[in-house]
Amino acid sequence: MLLGALVIIFTGYPVAFSLAGAALVFSLAGALVGHFDPVLWRALPDRTFGIMANYTLLAVPFFIFMGTLLEKSGLAEDLLETIGILFGRFRGGLAIGVIGVGALLAAATGVVGASVTAMGLISLPVMMRNGYKDELTVGVIAAAGTLGQIIPPSIVLIVLGDQLGVSVGALFRAALIPGLILTGAYVVYVIAVATMRPGDAPAMPEESLDIPGAELLRRVGGSMLPPLILILVVLGSIFAGVATPTEAGSLGALGAMGLAAANRRLSMGALKAAMEETTRLTMMVVFLLIGSTAFTLVFRGLEGDLWIAEMLTDLPGGSLGFLLVVNVIVFALGFFIDFFEIAFIIVPLIVVPAQILGIDLTWLGIVLAINIQTSFLTPPFGFSLFYLRGVAPASIPTTTIYRGAVPFIVIQLIVLVGLIAWVRT
Repeated sequence: MLLGALVIIFTGYPVAFSLAGAALVFSLAGALVGHFDPVLWRALPDRTFGIMANYTLLAVPFFIFMGTLLEKSGLAEDLLETIGILFGRFRGGLAIGVIGVGALLAAATGVVGASVTAMGLISLPVMMRNGYKDELTVGVIAAAGTLGQIIPPSIVLIVLGDQLGVSVGALFRAALIPGLILTGAYVVYVIAVATMRPGDAPAMPEESLDIPGAELLRRVGGSMLPPLILILVVLGSIFAGVATPTEAGSLGALGAMGLAAANRRLSMGALKAAMEETTRLTMMVVFLLIGSTAFTLVFRGLEGDLWIAEMLTDLPGGSLGFLLVVNVIVFALGFFIDFFEIAFIIVPLIVVPAQILGIDLTWLGIVLAINIQTSFLTPPFGFSLFYLRGVAPASIPTTTIYRGAVPFIVIQLIVLVGLIAWVRT
């Protein structure tokens, strides 16, 4: 059944309907041979209603709207330009600035597409004009954009929290340090490249940085501080236990509208574009949840969950063997399918084995989030690579984008292995 669903997905058919279709086909086949009771389908309406009434999942449209509005209103562009001016005077400074902006946009949006598109449109021409090597340029932009998958408020963490049955707030708190470690690892790599190969990451010419101090202070105060304050308020309210992620998300959405209005950027065009993007992504998540619920219902009706649990708990090495096998499977699937699809297909099947082996589900969620993050960079279907390909000039071939992503995939895997070792101990 699992292989059948993946085959249908690989044909290009919509994932939500692939999962539901596989569930229908295999429930019929199971009923014909006496291994599935069709009465179980009666549970699907109640489960679907439970999805629609899930208060935690309401955070998804709020955070998507918050990040999309910051991008559509041009506030993200102002942030990028200001940080470029601050860091551009150093070798590798532009790349480090892009990573810093990627982390800030991750904390402000949680949406990879918005981050990669904004940085690709704004930073890519500047870095190319200043002599940065193409592979480093596209790799930094693509990788920095994926930080939205691990740095709170990450949409994938919200989905993982729902699928694992753990607190989203706990996942947000646990993800902060690994997210900052990954960001720091990117910066260390850029510094190493700039030190060993200065021609790959030169400093910007002094004349392009000749900005009066008063104007620079105004830019910092107008472009950097308001988004930072919004991020601190939203995340701080969650970490302090003052607000749930859904409540904090609604505050963030309102705050993004306030920032756009204060900068005279809250146009009907920007608002409509943000709402359309929010609606599209939210509908995708909900339909995926309904399709995966039907799939899981039949899979468990065929006792597939018991088979998976027995197989994973009997692996050599106990919890370490379980973590290694699960992460290898997730990493391999990341080459071909989306992170939502991985979360909805694989995660429900590994919850019970993880509980049997005594693995903390919160930290299992963080491990999976970092692993799923690599799916945005792994060719041929890495979404971050697709977003960047859409805004990169034709002079940069797709193979260059793929090569640029490789060092950052390696960095992510190093951090992932270190986190697995830490969780295991």
